[in-house]
Amino acid sequence: MCSVEARDDQLVDWIGRSLGFSEVRLGGRLSGGNSNVTQLVEHRDGRVIIRRPPDNAISASAANGVRREYSMLTAVSGAVRVPKPLAICEDTDVIGQPFIVVEFVEGVSITTSLPNSYERSADTLNTLGTELIDGIAAAHRLDWQSLPLRQPSAPPQDYVIRQIERWTAVRRKDAVRDLPLVEELAKWLIDRVPRVRAAGVLHGDFHLDNTLFALDRPVLAAIIDWELATVGDPMADVGLMLAFWGDRLVESPGFSFVQAVTREVPGVISREQLASRWAEATGLAADALDFYLVFALWRLAAIVEGAFVLYRGGLVDDPYSRGLEHDVPALLEEAAIIAALR
Repeated sequence: MCSVEARDDQLVDWIGRSLGFSEVRLGGRLSGGNSNVTQLVEHRDGRVIIRRPPDNAISASAANGVRREYSMLTAVSGAVRVPKPLAICEDTDVIGQPFIVVEFVEGVSITTSLPNSYERSADTLNTLGTELIDGIAAAHRLDWQSLPLRQPSAPPQDYVIRQIERWTAVRRKDAVRDLPLVEELAKWLIDRVPRVRAAGVLHGDFHLDNTLFALDRPVLAAIIDWELATVGDPMADVGLMLAFWGDRLVESPGFSFVQAVTREVPGVISREQLASRWAEATGLAADALDFYLVFALWRLAAIVEGAFVLYRGGLVDDPYSRGLEHDVPALLEEAAIIAALR
């Protein structure tokens, strides 16, 4: 195995040769942790971004996320506000794992508070909400069958059903603590799956924290982090974005940093209004909103509990995984309140 310095030199050389850049140098990481690592790369004429699996990836299949991301970015670029994909490297001799190169988008990732340059008002937050819903609607209204994507191996309209079955089975197999709401909510969801479901481009993890906004005003610059993208039920994206929007139903919600800003001022546009705006933009039905809110919170809890399992097993130890001791039950509790199980 080569040293970190040798690996970095090989990465710099590959980027220069493959993209025709000169004076290439690696910058710092912009994010990391549980999702793909995002690293800045500078060159004589500008900047680009490297996306690769996390350092502590347990499974070799983690590389599939960057492949999936590159495929979806290639398919929707030009129609959806996303970073333009520039290259993919499958040669593991370069850095030991596949990676992709995408354009650098100037912007800010909004989490716990609004940027200082933004006015702290309901109008600002309303604009954030409409920019988010309009941005993802641009992806959802695409004719996915005409895009250069691999044909799904199963009906995309059944995405929600498959996700419920998959993550229920995973949590039964890898349980490290008592979470009865996983099973209770799974049954509630299966009993209420909407009869008619749409199919379309699906981000898979769409919320405010996975976007970039302009530095000086609340305008969506790019939707990022497409490693869970697929073709499925677009309302799953709407459900997660709106689950993290508006009034909270529990005192200390799960992943509170992702949903803090919508509570900064009163009078913010409602979930129902944003869902109606999405329906008008896509021509798709936005009914059964409570079902998709519950599904989004339950699915997120079921997925990220996997990182808590690794933490309990001593395979990872970081603030994110430790925080899941609270975050997962809180997500499930909020879903249960929406489902009227609490």
